[in-house]
Amino acid sequence: MTVEAPLPADGSVWERLAVLYDRVASVVASSVGTPVLVGSGDCTTSLATVAGLQRAGVSPSIVWFDAHGDVQTLETTTSGYLGGMPLRMLTGYRPELIARRLGLAPVPEDHVVLVDARDLDPPEREYLESSAVRQVPVSALDASTLPDGPIYLHVDLDVVNPAELPGLLFPAPGGPSLADVTAAMGRVLDTGRVLAVGLGCTWHDDSAAATTVRPSLPPGWE
Repeated sequence: MTVEAPLPADGSVWERLAVLYDRVASVVASSVGTPVLVGSGDCTTSLATVAGLQRAGVSPSIVWFDAHGDVQTLETTTSGYLGGMPLRMLTGYRPELIARRLGLAPVPEDHVVLVDARDLDPPEREYLESSAVRQVPVSALDASTLPDGPIYLHVDLDVVNPAELPGLLFPAPGGPSLADVTAAMGRVLDTGRVLAVGLGCTWHDDSAAATTVRPSLPPGWE
């Protein structure tokens, strides 16, 4: 299904996002117990997905596949791109912006595993070095490196080597193959602890890859 919402014309970007993400969170909350797959063009939708899991009484850990850290803040970003901030917001950064509007509680840093993240800005490196967020390469992700408890599995497809995915908005040279990413996702899903999967598809609108490439998911997650 496609989730839509009428957005306030004069609201701030956070107010507008909150209107849409409140609906997404409600759909996710009502779907817990069946495979929940949320696809979008921006990783900030993860805020709604985690809020929805929490509304259903779940306190999820996070496994976050991304070529980037997504741990920027409004104070450190040089681009102003909100899609570079969601993982930091999920761990409690400035809840007054949107988390409180969604009823989103912070996920403890030691319940978060960041997979790949090969393209980090200096402020992101500084934060990650001092935080309890664990960084793991795709090849090393297995049961021993996963957080405890139920899992929200987030995959920004720019984690894949851009040589295989032309048209990415924010390509990061190098990185794992689509086959390697798919295999690593499978190892997470095989735990039976994944309650929701978020797929971020940040492509140029005219990119053929945007409509033809996606990792293989097991039955029930399609």
